[in-house]
Amino acid sequence: MAFMAVAVAGFTLATKDHVSPEDKIKLAKSSRLEPQTLLAADIKPGGATEQTVDLRAVADRIQATAPSAVLSDGPSNPQPNAPAPDALAQAAPQSTAPQAAQQQPAQQQSGQAQPASPPKVDESALRYFASRGDKARLQAEISRLQTLYPNWTPPADPLAVPQNSDKQLEAMWQLYSEGRYAELRKAIADRQTAEAGWQPPADLLERLDVAEARARLVNASDLKQYATVIDIAANTQSLLTCSDIDILWRVAEAFIRTDRVKRGQDAYTYMLKSCTNPQERLATIQKAAAMLSYQPMQDLLALEKPDGNGGREFDSIRTDLARRFVAQGNDDPKLTVSQDYLSQVERVARSQGLASDDSLLGWYYLRRSNYSDAEQWFEAAHTKEDSAAISQGLALVLIADHKPQEAEEAMYKWRNESKDAMATYLAATANLMALQPPANLSEDVLGRMAGEVVKQKYVPTAQQFGWYARSLNQPQAAARWFETALRWKPDDEPSAYGLAITRNQLNDRQGVAEVQRLWAGRSQRIAVLGEPATRTPTSAPLPSPNQTVQLTPQIAPQGSLQSAPLAAPQATPLDPITQPPVNAQAAAEPAAPVRRAPPVEYNQAEARTRTAVRGARSPAGCTTTISAELLTPANALSRGWCLMNLNRPMEAVEAFGVALNNTDPKSREEAAYGQSLAYLRAGLANNAAVAATKAPMNHQRAAELQVAILSDRALSAFSGKRYHEALLYLDQRSQLQQERVDLMVLRGYCYLNLKMYDDAERIFTAVAATGNRDGNRGLRDLRLATHPQPGGY
Repeated sequence: MAFMAVAVAGFTLATKDHVSPEDKIKLAKSSRLEPQTLLAADIKPGGATEQTVDLRAVADRIQATAPSAVLSDGPSNPQPNAPAPDALAQAAPQSTAPQAAQQQPAQQQSGQAQPASPPKVDESALRYFASRGDKARLQAEISRLQTLYPNWTPPADPLAVPQNSDKQLEAMWQLYSEGRYAELRKAIADRQTAEAGWQPPADLLERLDVAEARARLVNASDLKQYATVIDIAANTQSLLTCSDIDILWRVAEAFIRTDRVKRGQDAYTYMLKSCTNPQERLATIQKAAAMLSYQPMQDLLALEKPDGNGGREFDSIRTDLARRFVAQGNDDPKLTVSQDYLSQVERVARSQGLASDDSLLGWYYLRRSNYSDAEQWFEAAHTKEDSAAISQGLALVLIADHKPQEAEEAMYKWRNESKDAMATYLAATANLMALQPPANLSEDVLGRMAGEVVKQKYVPTAQQFGWYARSLNQPQAAARWFETALRWKPDDEPSAYGLAITRNQLNDRQGVAEVQRLWAGRSQRIAVLGEPATRTPTSAPLPSPNQTVQLTPQIAPQGSLQSAPLAAPQATPLDPITQPPVNAQAAAEPAAPVRRAPPVEYNQAEARTRTAVRGARSPAGCTTTISAELLTPANALSRGWCLMNLNRPMEAVEAFGVALNNTDPKSREEAAYGQSLAYLRAGLANNAAVAATKAPMNHQRAAELQVAILSDRALSAFSGKRYHEALLYLDQRSQLQQERVDLMVLRGYCYLNLKMYDDAERIFTAVAATGNRDGNRGLRDLRLATHPQPGGY
């Protein structure tokens, strides 16, 4: 029918010139398609116990343009043998008038006479969409009315429908069309107050309820309030349809973020089984891949369809998926990634020549102790790009291949890039010094290794320096190294044993006796030192002086003796790093984002807070550095505001975090509010949004934070040239507070960069009318963009 044509071809998400999500839902609820379930969900509205949705009771009111989606405890797969709509209606509560109208054709076919009465159809929305020239919504409304009222005939010319004399109702429809839901609610309430007995059309109220629920769900999702997302979805199941797949994506993410991964997988499965839009299906796989692990993704990819051109519908992202799966294999050495994905990454590594692909494969094979393949790929990567992560992987492979000297050389320049990089470098030094026979090392190499070992207080290499010095017949230097290792780690038995035998070699009997006294009962070989060889230790064998340090991977003896004198260590007050990394990909992560000045809303909110809170928050009380963990929650709260006054927001974040442990609800609210403001001052809007959820806040504070966060996100999106995203945040903010002039300018430049010149001109003209110079500058830039001059841009 015409309805299905519109449902499949006429809907585009988040596009003002197409059917809105609310209209899709309205059409879905009047459809007569066979219902299908989406997923089983542990819904706990308002903290209540788990509830089960009765599918049959709601089936006739949640059918969708594509097979409908509901939160249920039923199976996630579409049910080919599901009962027809009429059968489901029999198991549902008493039908409404529109539902009875849907049953009329079936009753007529059974021979039952039906009284003929002309339907009373509310055509106000029909005429409104026609008068606005909104053809998409006009056709959707005609299809909806035809479904609800089979005997109704649409007018040949919708504009010929008599104009609704109710101008106030016409204005209400306009508010709904423009998404101004709060104003629409107010208009309805004002009229009901002014006109006793007046009731708005049920159709308008129903559309408004769904639209507001959708806005709340999207807002909760953006704020990472995932439990709220699930609650709203459970209470407004008509949102869960393929016609508004963005909502389905958000619900799936909410399940996964609340540790219900199987529910999230069920949601993605429903989308791939039921939704047909190729771009949306592709996006579904991309979103799922970012949320799910390897095995669930294989189940989803099994639902892939042919693309009609001899390929498969997800071929365009096959390489990216393969890279992602191999990366997951790097994180989990027990995960066996299909050879098809490995081959895919290998092919693209050879064809595109990216060092990142070579490194990805190198880490995968290293994690599985396939050192030959790992070395091949890391060598290829290192030839193309000498980075910390690549050098780290190469160094670990070289250590495994009994080449610690080459590993030390590869990592020395990158040792300070991260803790992982330093740990890898130190692992290389320990294995290098443990080689038997000792390696032939230059004074420069020995000096730089000794400097880093002392700086990091790394016991394994310090101990090996002691054994190395003994092999060079330098007992005084050896004794100093053993003493240093014991100062850093007093319970290191091999270093104690090395010190004992070295002092014995130096005829320092008193020194040997001191070591034996300290280790009495803890080391048999130290206890029997100097006694006749016929006495056999009764304890288990202990490490020999020059054994290889137990690092991953272990090394075998090689190298030759070096005769240069070995310098004794000088201790420094830094902590040692004692374990090498297994995977250093985290070292390649980008740095923290550039911080911007906080938005105006933040400054206003903080100013009000500083006015209301005085006394203990004087800067004089927090000029010294102290760990917030040592403070009581009450003192931490005072210190947090004090630090804010000193413009030390990240320290204030920690203080407010401790203050959140307070049992007093008002103190917890203030701590969450303060932490949100601190994050905003640091330019971390996402962290501020999370902090705002840590304690209930009054309406004013919550609104202030939300407005400030949306402003910051809009600025961030604009700076990143994500103009559509910036407009989305500005639209959300405008629903909460009137748009400031500077944000109007930002909106104008978003339109300008998107080549929406008419909208840009409208905004800049309005700003210029206020006397703001930025408006005139925007108009000038607009003219240059539409009529470029020689020498212009």
